Amino acid sequence: MLYSILQIIAFQALFLLIYDIFLKRETFFNYNRAYLIITSVLALVLPFLKFPQLKTMTTEDMVIHLPEVFIGTKTPTAYNIQTAELAGIILEEPPTPLWKIIAVTGIVIASLIFLIKITKLYWLKHTNPRRWKGNILIVNLIKSSAAFSFFNTIFLGELISESEKPTIYEHELVHIKEFHTVDLLFFEVLRIVFWFNPLVYIYQNRIKELHEYIADAKAVKQSGKTDYYTSLLNQVLDVKQVSFTNTFFNKSLIKKRIVMLQKSKSKQLHLLKYALLIPLVFGMLIYTSTEVRAQQNKEEKEQVVGQEVTDEALIVKYYNELVAMQKAGSDFNELFKFAGFSENSLEKYLLSKEEFLKMHAFRLYISDSYVQKTSEDSTLNQEDFDYSEFMKESRYKNYTEYKAYKNTKAAKKDWELNTQDGILKLFVEDLANKTAQEEAKFNGLLKQLESDSYFKKLVVTDGTQTFTIDSYISNNTSKIIQEVEEHIEVPFSVVEESPTLPECEDLESNFERKNCMNKFVNKHIGKNFNTSVGDNLSPGRKRVFVQFKIDTDGSVKDIVARGPSPMLEEEAKRVIATLPKFIPGKQKGKAVIVPFSIPIVFQVASKGIDTTNVDETKNLKEALYNSSNKSNKKELVEFLKEEIKKLEKDIERSEAVPFSEVEVAPIHPDCESLSNTIELKDCLAHAINKLVGKKFNTDLANSLGLPAGKKRIFTQFIIDKSGNVTNIVARGPHPKLEEETIRVLKLLPKFRPATQEGEVVAVSYALPIVFQIHDIKKD
Repeated sequence: MLYSILQIIAFQALFLLIYDIFLKRETFFNYNRAYLIITSVLALVLPFLKFPQLKTMTTEDMVIHLPEVFIGTKTPTAYNIQTAELAGIILEEPPTPLWKIIAVTGIVIASLIFLIKITKLYWLKHTNPRRWKGNILIVNLIKSSAAFSFFNTIFLGELISESEKPTIYEHELVHIKEFHTVDLLFFEVLRIVFWFNPLVYIYQNRIKELHEYIADAKAVKQSGKTDYYTSLLNQVLDVKQVSFTNTFFNKSLIKKRIVMLQKSKSKQLHLLKYALLIPLVFGMLIYTSTEVRAQQNKEEKEQVVGQEVTDEALIVKYYNELVAMQKAGSDFNELFKFAGFSENSLEKYLLSKEEFLKMHAFRLYISDSYVQKTSEDSTLNQEDFDYSEFMKESRYKNYTEYKAYKNTKAAKKDWELNTQDGILKLFVEDLANKTAQEEAKFNGLLKQLESDSYFKKLVVTDGTQTFTIDSYISNNTSKIIQEVEEHIEVPFSVVEESPTLPECEDLESNFERKNCMNKFVNKHIGKNFNTSVGDNLSPGRKRVFVQFKIDTDGSVKDIVARGPSPMLEEEAKRVIATLPKFIPGKQKGKAVIVPFSIPIVFQVASKGIDTTNVDETKNLKEALYNSSNKSNKKELVEFLKEEIKKLEKDIERSEAVPFSEVEVAPIHPDCESLSNTIELKDCLAHAINKLVGKKFNTDLANSLGLPAGKKRIFTQFIIDKSGNVTNIVARGPHPKLEEETIRVLKLLPKFRPATQEGEVVAVSYALPIVFQIHDIKKD
C-alpha cells in the first residue's frame, strides 16, 4: 500500500509539471480544466493497472547474473501445479502498522474539518436573508463584502455596491452553470484521503484559478473589460475563504485574472501540447506493468535499524508474499517463478540464500495448501498430515548446512545424475582448467548430447561459474553414436518404455507399467527392510533416500543410499540389491540405463514394545505378548488396552462420512430452524468457528516461547451417531496448543446426528486454526 501511495504522488507530480510548464499559460481554459480532472483520476488508477502485454516490451529480469554464459537458444519450461487458497480461522491478526494509524487519524481529522465547513455554509444560508431568482438562490450576507457560490446558491455581501452586484452575479452564475462546485468537492475528498499530500492542494488551487478564468471570460462579455477591472480592483478584500467555494474576491488571484483577461487567445496549434499526455501515460503503464512485485510488501521490510533479519523471519515474509500474490490473482507460473522455479532452475548447482529460503517457504505454502484443500473437503486424515509433514521437511536445517553439503562429492554426483528435462550435467573443480578425466567425461557428454534427441543441453559448472551448450555437432557422427549408445541414461519419469516385470509387461500403457513397477518395488522394500537396525536412533519418523540404476540387461547397479545412520544406508542397499532382474527400459526402441529413486520411510517407536514387523494377519495380543518383557504383565495389559482403543477409533474414523459428502449434515442447536442442506452446513461451520474463536486462549501461544509468525493447528474430530463430538485429533507446533485445541472442541454441544440415505451416520470434520505470534521486543 505504501508503495502504491508513493506511485500516486509521483504520477501527480509529473502531471502537474507538464501542466505548469506547457499548459498553464494557455487560454484553453476548459481543456485545462479537463486535463487537471482527468490526470488526477489517472494518478489514482495507474498504479493498479498492470498489462502483461507491456512486460514483453521491456526486459523481464532487471538483474544480470554473471558469470554465466549461454550458448544457443533456451527452451522454456512450463509448470502446471495447482495450489489451493489458504484459509482457516484467524484467531488474531497482526498489530496495525503505525503509519496506518497515523493515516486514519489524519483522515478522521480532515473529515471533521470538512463537516465544519459544510455546517458553516448551511448556517450562513439559513441565518441570512435569501430570495429566489429563477432556480438560483441568492443569500444576502449581513455586514459582509464577500461574494461566492456553492452549487445553485450565490452568497453576496450587503456591503458590495449596487452597481457592481450585477457583474458579480453574472460571474458567479457562470460557476453554477459550469458545475464548478463539483470539481472543488472532488478535490476536497482527495484532500481528506490524501491529507498528507501537498500535491492535492496544488491541484485544487490550479482548478480554482481555471474556474475564475472561465467565469471572467464569460462575465466580461456582459459588462465590458473596463467596468470588470474596476470591480476587481475597488473592493475591500476582507474575504474569509472556504476551500470548496468559488470566491469572487480573492486577493492572490486578482492580478493573475487581470493578466489572463488581457492575454490574447492561444493559437490552435498549441493544442498539440495536450498530446504530451499520451507518451507520459504510456510510460507510466509500462512502469506499473513491469515493476518489481516484491515492492508490494515493502511495509514488511520495515525492521529495527541495525537488527539482522533472521532466516525464520525471511521465510515467514516469503510465505506471506506467496499468499498475497495468490490472493491478488497471480497465476501459478508467477508463484513458481517467485519461488525460484524457472526454466534454468534445474541447471543451477548452488542456490543463493534468498533462493534457498524462498524454496523453503514455497514448500511450507504447498504443504499448508494441501492440508487446507483436504480440510475443506472434510477428507483430512492421518495420512494427509504425514504427507504434509513430509513436504515440509528439508534435508538441511539452514543455508550454512546446505552450502556445506554442496561441497561434498555426494552432492556433486547427485546433481550430475539428475538428467530431468533432458539436461546433461557435469561438475568440474575448475571450469578454466579441467583435468584430463574431466575433459574425457566432458567429451563423452558432448557425444551423448549429439546422438540422443532426448537431451537438449549440457550444463557445466564449478559451483561459481556456469556455461551451457544447447547443441553440438562433431566431425564423426557415426562413431559418436556407436560409443554413446552403450551408456545412455534416461530418467524413469520420461523413458518411453519403463523397466518392468513379466507380470506388468502386458499392461496397455507405459503409465500403467510404471505404476506396476512402483508398487512392486515399494512392496519388496516393505517386506524385506529390517527396521530394527534403527532402534538405537531417536524416536520419530525416519527416511532413507535411495537411488539406483536398472542397466540395459535389467540388472540393478550403482546403488546409492543416504539416511540418518550408516547402518540404515547399508540396510537400504542390501534390500535394493535383492531386487530381481527386470525387463530393461527402452528409448526409441533400444535398451537404455534408467535411474530410479525412492524414499524409504519408517517409524522408530518410543516404547520398548515393537510392533513394526508384525504381520497384519497375526493376533495383536500374541504379538505384543511375545515382544514384551514377560515379567511386566501389567504394562503389557495397559498397553494392549490403549492399542484396542486406537483400533476402535480407527474403525470409527473409517466408517465416518466426510462432512463435504454427507447428505444431511449434523445440526447444531443454533441451526435447527434451517432446512436447506447448504445453509445447514454453512451454519454449522460458522457456529464451530465462532466457538473456537471465542474460547481459544490466544495468549497461550505467546507464553510458550515459540518463534514469531503465523502458526497453524490442524484438527479433526467425529460427530458420532449420537451427535457427540469424539475422536478429537490435533496437530500443531506445540503439545500445549494441541491440548488447548482439544479442550475447546470438547466444549461443542451435542448435535442432531447426520443421515445418509435415511440412516444415521457418523461424520468426520476437519478444521484448520490459524493464529499469529507477535515478536515482543524487550529493552
